[in-house]
Amino acid sequence: MSTIKHLANPALQTILPADEWKGTPFGKKGFQNIEYPFLPSFNDLLKWKLSKNPQKDEKKSDKQLPQVIASPSFLTTNENMVVWLGHATFFIRINGVSIITDPIFGKLPLIGRLSPFPFDPNLLKGIDYILLSHDHRDHCDKASLKLVAKLNPQAKVLTGLVLETLLKEWGINNVEPAGWHQQYKTEGVEVFYLPTRHWARREFHDTNLSLWGAFVIRGGGKTIYFGGDSGYGSHFKQVGRLFSAIDISILGCGAYSPRWFMEPVHMNPEDAVTAFNETGAKTMLPMHYGTFDLSDEPYSEPVRILNRLKTDGKINGELQLPAIGQAVVF
Repeated sequence: MSTIKHLANPALQTILPADEWKGTPFGKKGFQNIEYPFLPSFNDLLKWKLSKNPQKDEKKSDKQLPQVIASPSFLTTNENMVVWLGHATFFIRINGVSIITDPIFGKLPLIGRLSPFPFDPNLLKGIDYILLSHDHRDHCDKASLKLVAKLNPQAKVLTGLVLETLLKEWGINNVEPAGWHQQYKTEGVEVFYLPTRHWARREFHDTNLSLWGAFVIRGGGKTIYFGGDSGYGSHFKQVGRLFSAIDISILGCGAYSPRWFMEPVHMNPEDAVTAFNETGAKTMLPMHYGTFDLSDEPYSEPVRILNRLKTDGKINGELQLPAIGQAVVF
């Protein structure tokens, strides 16, 4: 007998037919990736930390970090836009609706911040929805989420199954969890929660007990894909099939080295370009680099590789590499 359950939020619509999608798989070891089951290995982590980084000298001398534009003027406009605020934090306005993704304004435990948040986060008012991809601390930051919720009591957090339990412990109660391929109850925009290739853990005892995922945001004839944290997989082709005419695909392209350790959970720039091409989007907007020191590659390497791939004609669309705090209007 199979031990796999298939979970969903019964209050939400599932966008795939029942004969194609039974629900999000959950087994003895928690939620599971569709193609690539993954559990973190302490031995692998120890092996990485004790191994020599072959790019150590190059990384040490690499001082090229993203430019930071310290102006919140975009908050007072009405244009459709995406503004990178560092790492996986974005301000998105689409069809008059204001959204923030994976907000983190300060440092991480034991990990310094390379690029500062571009302005006083207390200015982030008028937010309608907070999109929270998964529970890892560089995406799900208690202090930042509590601040956004305090500044925006009307804002609803849209996230994956079970993560609402943690948020409610923090006093954040306006939360709607979804399983993969479910549509949230929203106004002004449509928001969908979709699969990624990743994992979840806050403590030693909760591995994969909450869900991770990506989002599609659609409104006013515009569509954005926010890819969350993900290794490469067939889910990008699926996004391209399910959602036509995506305007911007926001995809991770950092924290990928050493490849043997990071490949199951993070894309390198080459993977990210393949994923972008498969989503069929018009514009690629990279993320997850240049903000925190999470891996072995030099800080500017993702951008250098992406520019080379652009020059070589490998990117089937426009590549945008905005400064932190710079608005990309679409």
